[in-house]
Amino acid sequence: MRYQIAPEIKKTIEKLVKSLKMNHIDLQRIHCIRSFDAKTRAIARIWGMSRLFKEVAGIEPHYIIEVNTKRFDKLPEREKIKTLIHELMHIPKTFSGSLLSHRSRYHQINDKEVEKILKNSNFKI
Repeated sequence: MRYQIAPEIKKTIEKLVKSLKMNHIDLQRIHCIRSFDAKTRAIARIWGMSRLFKEVAGIEPHYIIEVNTKRFDKLPEREKIKTLIHELMHIPKTFSGSLLSHRSRYHQINDKEVEKILKNSNFKI
């Protein structure tokens, strides 16, 4: 599989984080890539770092948002934005390097919740 840095995705992420007031997200520690020839059905994925990296190596948590080029690029613009919001929702308020699951006692990450966030934002598509 081949990867490429995706500055255009990073710019969109920066706009989303500011517009959605996701102030817990440190944009300097968010990285965006495109994957080519990925064998996954996923449109996009987010990768975090375990706490072990901070505790043992002293490396602060970072996140990588990966978009699967062959699936993501075919989407209408609104669906691309929703996909990126979905991935951002996996980042906990602690920005610890861990990831939130799709469903827990206190939150859900699904299309309905993404739509709510998008509807209540001032983000222009």
